[in-house]
Amino acid sequence: MNDTPHLPPALATGIGSLPGTDAREAAKAATGSFEDFPHLPELPARGPGADMIGRTAGLLVELYARVEPSGWRIGDRPGRDTRRARSWLGKDLDALEEFTQGYEGLLKVQAVGPWTLAAALELKNGEAALSDPGACRDLAASLAEGLRQHLEEVRRRVPGARLVLQLDEPSLTAVLRGQVRTASGYRTHRAVDRQTVEATLRDVVGVHDGGPVVVHSCAPDVPFALLRRAGVAGISFDFSLLTERDDEVIGEAVEGGTRLFAGVVPGTDAPLSDPAGSVMGVRTLWRRLGLRPGLLPEAVTVTPACGLAGASPGYARSAYAHCVRAARSLADNPE
Repeated sequence: MNDTPHLPPALATGIGSLPGTDAREAAKAATGSFEDFPHLPELPARGPGADMIGRTAGLLVELYARVEPSGWRIGDRPGRDTRRARSWLGKDLDALEEFTQGYEGLLKVQAVGPWTLAAALELKNGEAALSDPGACRDLAASLAEGLRQHLEEVRRRVPGARLVLQLDEPSLTAVLRGQVRTASGYRTHRAVDRQTVEATLRDVVGVHDGGPVVVHSCAPDVPFALLRRAGVAGISFDFSLLTERDDEVIGEAVEGGTRLFAGVVPGTDAPLSDPAGSVMGVRTLWRRLGLRPGLLPEAVTVTPACGLAGASPGYARSAYAHCVRAARSLADNPE
């Protein structure tokens, strides 16, 4: 066994984003739906600074970003966009604090990971930070310090919580494969060396000293083995994108104690089957891998396939309730 922090069993949680603009409503939904594993909601519908990249850019230390027509660009000083991102995060934390009075248990907070951030943030020349190894290092160091401060702040507001840090890395596979497009759109940035990717992730994971880190990606071909070597305690993914090619790495992950956050509930409005039907694929995978059924509730947390920012408010609430019921079905009848 490695020394990766252990992630205790928790049946279900959300990914992060929700529809709407009301921080109190979102906090109420996230804490009320997942009594043993709530999360800090994100509300990208509020606009730039509440989006995934802008929100994390607001956490950076001694690096700042502003909105340009092409996206978020690193600048010299904090401006209106940085202040807006920090203000919205503050409101979200106020709401979370209100609905977690006296709470003791797991609590998840999310931020964009270093490689998706490097693929999305532009340098002054308009190219992604990914194009410059030095910029990638500076960005990862700034993110690590910002996350350390953010986790301290959440601990202060919800002192009974055991914090879980989720790093969102939807661009990770594209970074590894050299599929991130340049500003012109005609070329792609060269693939980043796997050891460099792994080492940077390990450094950022390490800021949550003694606490579990989950990496989320709803892209195909999540690099399970690389993430496990980087020290993550859990891997969050869209279950529908798995293929039998992934069987071996999934089996190794489970046997190595890595928790699977199985995204089995659609992230946008869709008919929801019966809860047991939603996790049928998980049971089928377990049988195929020859894993002990009783291990399922210890090894799997049920989630939506991705964030719910594009869903209707009614569907988002239903999806969260469905995740809880599907997870309960899995725990009660793992066979």
